[in-house]
Amino acid sequence: MLIQMSEVMNVPNGLKEYTAPIEFDIFELNGVGYSITHKEPVKLRLTNLGNRKILVEAKTNLALAVPCDRCLKDVTIHQDIDVATEIDFSKTEEQRTEDLDETDFVSGYDLDVDKLIYEEVLIGFPMKVLCKEDCEGICKVCGANLNEGECGCDRTELDPRMSAIRDIFNKFKEV
Repeated sequence: MLIQMSEVMNVPNGLKEYTAPIEFDIFELNGVGYSITHKEPVKLRLTNLGNRKILVEAKTNLALAVPCDRCLKDVTIHQDIDVATEIDFSKTEEQRTEDLDETDFVSGYDLDVDKLIYEEVLIGFPMKVLCKEDCEGICKVCGANLNEGECGCDRTELDPRMSAIRDIFNKFKEV
């Protein structure tokens, strides 16, 4: 949803509040889509600070279904988003980029609510997701979820540095 910030810019000490829906249902990151299982409308507050500056405040919360890094079972990740950022319109977009001002959710005087929320979800996205702290993962042989019980597969891993000696023993077995 696009919000025109020019309405607030024209009123000194102007304040405008909006309730905007989150219009995306899938959060995409590195080519993987994570479904949003719960989302609340974004409560926006735009305040004219004067000198062509606007304070953007946004609040919402949502939940994502993210697979566990070990067993691939979906885990619900809750995110409470609370943003407060100041946008200086006296600077050009090039100057904002040079100042490392990450406001690509602003185009001209339009505020893209979905881009703003997407960036905040990205910032809060966990590096590692586990369904439980002691998750056993999946069997490398048969793919069974080891949290649900043992599968009976032989999962012993041999030291690869000993492969030359193992080859010698295997040759003598054949004789």
